[in-house]
Amino acid sequence: MSVKKLLAQIRKADNMFSLVEDKDKIAIGLSGGKDSSLLLYLMHLYKYLYENTYNKTFDIVGIHLNLNFGEDDIKPLLDWFKDYPIEIYLEESKIADILKLNKRKDKIDCSLCSTLKKGAVINAAKKLGCNKVAFAHHGDDAIETLLMNMIYGGRIATFDPKMYLDNSDTTFIRPFCLSFESDIQRTCKQLQIPIIKSGCPNDGNTKRQDIKELLHSIYHEYPGAKNNFLLSLYNKEQLNLYLNKLDPKI
Repeated sequence: MSVKKLLAQIRKADNMFSLVEDKDKIAIGLSGGKDSSLLLYLMHLYKYLYENTYNKTFDIVGIHLNLNFGEDDIKPLLDWFKDYPIEIYLEESKIADILKLNKRKDKIDCSLCSTLKKGAVINAAKKLGCNKVAFAHHGDDAIETLLMNMIYGGRIATFDPKMYLDNSDTTFIRPFCLSFESDIQRTCKQLQIPIIKSGCPNDGNTKRQDIKELLHSIYHEYPGAKNNFLLSLYNKEQLNLYLNKLDPKI
C-alpha cells in the first residue's frame, strides 16, 4: 500500500536530514489540499513508528490558516480527522486582503503569498509551543523550484529539507522531500481524504504550473528523468559545476 511506501520515505528523509528529534512539538501547515492533509495523517502514524524504533517521542498539531479567499468549507476534512487523536487549530488571517492590495501586473503575488503564509503559520506555531513547522512540499516541488531558480534567477538552488529560521527561532522541515506527488495523490484517494479546493485566483495559472507542464513532457519522453532529477538534488558525490573550479582567491 502507498501508505507504507510514503512512511518509508519520510523515515529515510528523517534519517538523512535529521528532521525529527526527541521531544519536538511540530506544527503541520494544513491547507486542506492533498499534500498537507496526507502529511498530517502520516506524521501521526510516524509518531508511533518513531517511538517504537528509537524509544523517543514527538508531538504534532495541525494548523489550518484561513486565507479568506473564499475557500470551500473545511468541515469535511475536520470530520475525517475526528477518528484520530490529532489536534487541529484554525487560524484566521487577512492575507487575501493584503495580497489584493499588493498585486503585480493585476495578479496575486505568489512570492508574497508564500512569505505571508509561512510567517502566519510560524506565529501560530509559536503560540502553541511548537519548535518546528512542517510543510508538505514534495520531491516534485523541489525539482520545479530548481528549474524555476535556474530559468528565472540564474542560480542552481532548491528549498532545504530542513532549515533554521533565526528571526523566529523555529526550524522548518519538509518530510515529503523524497516523495512524489503521484504517490501522494494515489494514497489520498485510497484513504478517501476530502480535498478542500483552493480559493486562490492564481490556482493553475502560475509560472510553477508552466514548469510542471514542461517537466511532464520531459518525463513522457524520458521516464527515468524524474527519479534522476530528485537524486541529483542530494547526490553530492556527483556534483560537478564551474563553482568547483573557481580560483579560491576570487
